Amino acid sequence: MPALTDTNATILVTGGSGFLGAWIVAKLLQRGYSVRAAVRTEAKGRHLLNVNERHGARLQIFAVGDISKSGAFDEAVRGVDGIVAAASPAALEAEEPKELIETAVNGATGMLKSVLKNGSSVKRIVFTSSFTTVLSYVDRPVTVDEDWWNDGCIRDCEVNGRKAQQMSKYAASKTLAEKAIWAFYEEHKARVNWDITVLNPPLIFGPVLHEVTGVDSLNSSSKYLYEALVEGKFLGGNPLTFPGRGWIDVRDAADAHVKSLETPAAGGERIIISTEAFVWQDLRTSDFLLDAANSLSPKPYHTVAKGISGERVRNITMDTRKARRILGLQYRTVEEMVKDTFADYVRRGW
Repeated sequence: MPALTDTNATILVTGGSGFLGAWIVAKLLQRGYSVRAAVRTEAKGRHLLNVNERHGARLQIFAVGDISKSGAFDEAVRGVDGIVAAASPAALEAEEPKELIETAVNGATGMLKSVLKNGSSVKRIVFTSSFTTVLSYVDRPVTVDEDWWNDGCIRDCEVNGRKAQQMSKYAASKTLAEKAIWAFYEEHKARVNWDITVLNPPLIFGPVLHEVTGVDSLNSSSKYLYEALVEGKFLGGNPLTFPGRGWIDVRDAADAHVKSLETPAAGGERIIISTEAFVWQDLRTSDFLLDAANSLSPKPYHTVAKGISGERVRNITMDTRKARRILGLQYRTVEEMVKDTFADYVRRGW
């Protein structure tokens, strides 16, 4: 199957100014690739140029506007050898499921239509999907793999509309967008020279490389982590049971995208990339956090609150053998992630 064998190639990265996208851009540049970072506006790309200044002309910023609009990527795909589609047009706060779903599906398939039209040099497209397309939350122990699909969230939206759970709306948009990607590829694969890989990461944590002005401007997963580590606030409410699924360091997630471009066997595959399941309490044990904080100089000024007692419940086990077999992924430990993230907080004066 097609894969990139020459690091002199040019890679288009959509969502290049985002949390994950900025790390993907950096990793590709470090590998020697030239990168065309697609952003909504030129202004969104300035920080990316600044943090990658040493790579000079190998990084190009390409403004594409609203990525859910037809033809948004028509010019961006010209002349590139590979694509990492890390952008998502969906907004978690939207109330109407139909709006979320149509925007997500149009953004995903619009990219592929542009490649059909102008991407004659493209060999591999790596899509960032989400673990929410596999499963959201369960109240019983399960083991999941890439054959699972989160159809329950779609049913919730179909039955309840605007009254569906907000997570169901988001998950349905991601699930239907990924299904549309696979359907498009199956329809056209016999007559194109490229293939696709879809990666399904869970919550993504770690140091921030993209532009932020403060805690309030963090992306969702980074803010969830800050609130859990520093403020004692927990997504899902109960730190003994949530999230109850996996996480991945943003640097490892970025590496997985690069490996997916370069690995022939990754073509045509859906791959869950994740460490072990965790709950917020795993990050809140006093000794663990204090050790991470005390390893830094200067030390964080935050007072780290102790966790609460009780049995921890991790219902979701992810079968990640495919990621290890095909991509050979090695994951950072939770201790490494927390220490490096704390160091980032200190550097930013948080």
